[in-house]
Amino acid sequence: MADEKNTPRKTTAEILAKGHARAAQAKQAAPVQSELTVTPAQPQKLPLWPDVVRGVPNGVLRSALFGAIKKGPRRYVQGELVAALDGIEIRYKGERLDQGDLDVWANVLHAVRFQELGSQCRLTSYALLKLMGKTDTGKNRATLQTRIERLVANALTVKQGRYSYMGNLIAGAAKDEETQEWVIELNPKLRPLFAADQFTQVEWAVRHALDGQPLAQWLHGFYASHAKPFPMKVETLLTLSGSENANPRSAWQTLRKALDAVADASAAHGEGSATTFAATSYTLKRSPTERNAGTWPRRLASQENRSLEYRSSACRIPFQRMPDTVP
Repeated sequence: MADEKNTPRKTTAEILAKGHARAAQAKQAAPVQSELTVTPAQPQKLPLWPDVVRGVPNGVLRSALFGAIKKGPRRYVQGELVAALDGIEIRYKGERLDQGDLDVWANVLHAVRFQELGSQCRLTSYALLKLMGKTDTGKNRATLQTRIERLVANALTVKQGRYSYMGNLIAGAAKDEETQEWVIELNPKLRPLFAADQFTQVEWAVRHALDGQPLAQWLHGFYASHAKPFPMKVETLLTLSGSENANPRSAWQTLRKALDAVADASAAHGEGSATTFAATSYTLKRSPTERNAGTWPRRLASQENRSLEYRSSACRIPFQRMPDTVP
């Protein structure tokens, strides 16, 4: 008791000073806490592009993610690697996607580009079908819903350039059955796929003119994503397109017809584009296996040791690429 009575009482200033000293010591002892400060996420938007084009990531256009496959039953893919050019890696899980699915996804991106990613994009079936150049019929509405469901019910990892994306192509969707109004949301993490030089603005008039020709549509997007055409084997092009044609001879004939279709559509709709390149030739190389197997047309036998050049002086594939900042 005597000790307690003789101990001097601390003033309020001394108590506060001691508290500040302890806080400073704790801050110095745990400097990592300041490095873990979470900054608020910045709103993400897609780059703006003109109404006459559709912005699509290069990784999509240079791979078999949206394959050149025919209508009918789809194979379910269980986390497989998708054929793609070097520098692009895509692993996909879900029902196989085709060029019609790409039409829907590209036009959803087109509609969403004016608002923040992750926000609710509201548009009717009529408006979305109109963007796609299709009539508002019961059959087209049903097909549209099937394709949106397919774009929601998937999972993929895309490694393109510096960035990777893991998620699905459409984050979620809902529909009012009475008004036919859709509410569609896209994952904001898609934004890095549209970084500078990582996406292409595909001329929609040309692509729409090729509707119903999946290989021609794929070829148009593939070449539009490159500044210049370059030599490529037929088998490589078909693999990258996701073609399911196992007959080399008929595959070549189909490819040649598809290239002709791209040339015709580009010549018909290529005027007035701000940036174009003239695809004056496609060099299609035959592998030794194909040559020795005798699967090529007879009239090409004289070109046994030479590359086969497909020439089209009228082929103009328009594209535009707008500069953008990396998020």
